[in-house]
Amino acid sequence: MALEGLNRLEVYKSAQELAGFVYQYVLPLLPVEERYGLCSQIRRAAASVPANIAEGYGRYYYQETIRFCFLARGSLMELSSHFDLACSQGYISNESYEQLGAMMNSVLKLIHGYVKYLKQSKRGWNEPGASAISEAMIDYSTPAESAPEDLS
Repeated sequence: MALEGLNRLEVYKSAQELAGFVYQYVLPLLPVEERYGLCSQIRRAAASVPANIAEGYGRYYYQETIRFCFLARGSLMELSSHFDLACSQGYISNESYEQLGAMMNSVLKLIHGYVKYLKQSKRGWNEPGASAISEAMIDYSTPAESAPEDLS
């Protein structure tokens, strides 16, 4: 089953762990007045990282998978920005900030490694946007005896 493959993917597992950590340990630290502001933004960005990896994994063409990895990377950078703000406002400690940074760097490296792997394996030479398209040789000629009469 495809879900089993996704759940074995290290980049996905690591992104899920990061999101779980954020939900369990970071969100409760934020003040109530940030519930619909920073808290909501952190929640969405954290959930978006593994969600984009999963969506890309489910796509047929490798280039689409890569595109969704880049979206996941963007969400990871957004999450980093939110943590910068949370730390500067004193919502999270420097120690927590460093721990989150290490986790995010790990996920980022895994995303880059996965993209590199996808580019090297190039699953699907015939997909849209591929640098080369090939097809099997087919004889398009018709037999001489079935050729139409001269119409002129």
